[in-house]
Amino acid sequence: MKSSRAVLGLSGCIILTLASLGCGSGDYTPPLTVISATSNPLVAQYSIRHFHSGLTAWVEFGPDTNYGRQTSIMTDSVTSPGFQVLNILVAGMKPQTTYHMRAHVDWAGGSWVDQDRSFTTGALPASLTPPVIAITQPTPNLSPAPGVELLSLVEPANTNMLQSVVTDLQGNVIWYNPLGGSPVKPMANGHFMLLLGSDLLEVDLAGNTIRDVSVTQVNQSLQKNGYSFVVTTFSHDVLTLPNGHWIGLAKIMKDYTDLPGYSGTTSVIGDALVDIDSNGNVVWGWSAFDHLDVNRHLQGFPDWTHSNAIVYTADGNLLLSMRHQSWIIKIDYANGTGSGNLLWKLGEEGDFTLLGGDPSEWFYGQHYPFIVNTSGSQTIMAVYDDGNLRIDSDDVACGSTASAPACYSRAAIFQIDESTNIASLLWQDLPGFFSFWGGSIETLSNGDVEFDSSEPFKSTQSLIIESTQTAAPQTVWQMSITGENAYRGYRIPSLYPGVTWQQ
Repeated sequence: MKSSRAVLGLSGCIILTLASLGCGSGDYTPPLTVISATSNPLVAQYSIRHFHSGLTAWVEFGPDTNYGRQTSIMTDSVTSPGFQVLNILVAGMKPQTTYHMRAHVDWAGGSWVDQDRSFTTGALPASLTPPVIAITQPTPNLSPAPGVELLSLVEPANTNMLQSVVTDLQGNVIWYNPLGGSPVKPMANGHFMLLLGSDLLEVDLAGNTIRDVSVTQVNQSLQKNGYSFVVTTFSHDVLTLPNGHWIGLAKIMKDYTDLPGYSGTTSVIGDALVDIDSNGNVVWGWSAFDHLDVNRHLQGFPDWTHSNAIVYTADGNLLLSMRHQSWIIKIDYANGTGSGNLLWKLGEEGDFTLLGGDPSEWFYGQHYPFIVNTSGSQTIMAVYDDGNLRIDSDDVACGSTASAPACYSRAAIFQIDESTNIASLLWQDLPGFFSFWGGSIETLSNGDVEFDSSEPFKSTQSLIIESTQTAAPQTVWQMSITGENAYRGYRIPSLYPGVTWQQ
């Protein structure tokens, strides 16, 4: 075995030049590696300096030399000859903890494994306060699905708390976005998308801004392209498409005169969708005012539609969850060539017949529709059903009067058939409380359902529950969050595309 030579690098980092360690193959010039801190105290940068075009690498890491977690495989796209550097951001580590890590490197005709290195994470900034998180597993013989928990937290007014956060299944913070912002969503390229103030941001794991689209930029493009509406702010969700476009959900306003029951001028807040290409131009736009009756206002004015989630469907169209209509609507998007017309409305007074005929089984004030699967004309869809103004069999809205039924929230899964316009309730979990806003839901790799109740007790506390998808659901895993509310909270396989972390 050949020897190694240590050289003191920039910022006091140790660079090791390594010859063959008996674990590589092929004729090669050995890479140089350096591990350094980033602006995020929980994220390290593993730099691989080499002379090989088309090199690929990944890093395994963990609290000991068993490692246990890994990054995605990264490729150095530079093909020109000469000295090159492939940087891999390593994330998924607890604060103030020493981790072991090593790189696995491959290129045409060779491979190499670095020696074990160590990196100690920093503390969470004193200026950012984390919530109190508690984990319980009420059914010990059942194991939660693998992965980590992605939280979009809402900080109380006049506080400075974490907003975009990932924890492990024990409730330990293992990543956060230093800029804040909420909601946060993973992207297929390993970055995160988030809403921050009046901007849509793409950030990497260290929190560096990769792309920024502002309301001002969008309005300039809308005006240039002849659209009749002006965006006041982005809100609640953003969707990233396979072609690299972003679809932003935005608020717009329109004044009406002497609407039925409203004399004089009424300023109405509605929703818009804007398809933004990679150059920041709006290439397709949609306004709720052009496609819905403003006189259907279940929760009054000014906040007429209050949409909260966008879903891209298998046939290239869009679903939009309209909380204040208690509808999920399907929009003719046709991958950017569609008319914007409504293909259907799902919910009470919509276009589908619900088997059983009991209106209380519809969703009301819902959040976060999640497509489980689609087969032909049939779609299985999970919905977090907040239950605001739920209509019972006597046509009475819950909570509307002192004698009206009490409202309740639930996790629900529906089957819808677009060929017959028939819907049916397949499954539900009623946790026994009313969470009057927020929420998310998804099905997990083990078949369980996980759902987030943003504010079940009218306080700064949220509950995220993983339950079995059985007739009598059992709680497998539960996260309680105190001090902040989780607008969304759901399981992702890891911080890296194509990689699943076990517990």
